[in-house]
Parts: sequence; C-alpha cells; structure tokens
Amino acid sequence: MARMAAFIVLLIPGLMAAAGIKYMRDTLFGVLNSPFPWIWLQFVVGLAFFGFGFYFFAGFLLHRDRKKGKVAERWQKKTAPQPETKKEPSEEGLS
Repeated sequence: MARMAAFIVLLIPGLMAAAGIKYMRDTLFGVLNSPFPWIWLQFVVGLAFFGFGFYFFAGFLLHRDRKKGKVAERWQKKTAPQPETKKEPSEEGLS
C-alpha cells in the first residue's frame, strides 16, 4: 500500500509536468486551449506546471537518495555545529 501511495504522489506532479510541456508546445505552434484567454498566459501556466512538477520530482529523488546515502558529499545535508555550553562554577567551591 505504501508503494501505491508513493506512486500516486509522484504521478500527480508528473502529469502536471507533462501538461506543462503540452501547453508550452501548443503555444509555440499557436494553438490556444479553451481555459486560457491569452496565448501568453497559456505559456506561463505551462512553464509553472512544468517547473513545479520537475521541482517536486527532483526533490523527491534527492530526499530518497540522501536517506540511502547515495548522493555526493556536495549534496549531503549540512548539520549545524552544536554550541558549546559553558559550565558555571559550582557553588561548593565558592564558600
């Protein structure tokens, strides 16, 4: 069931990216689709769909490969150094 959910999560952005490519291609050939009143808006929406789909898919692959340790050192998640805690002198030594 988990694999099916992961497939669906990747299928939706993949279909959005494919629709984005189609809208941009139609714009280049001068075909205006019905939900868009202007051809330039069709291209912008297509670019946004493609960008979101590509960004989501690439982020998913990077996250998965980071978990498995299969990415180059350049793409590893950086961990912040832990601040050193100062030890206060104990009250016993002050008397």
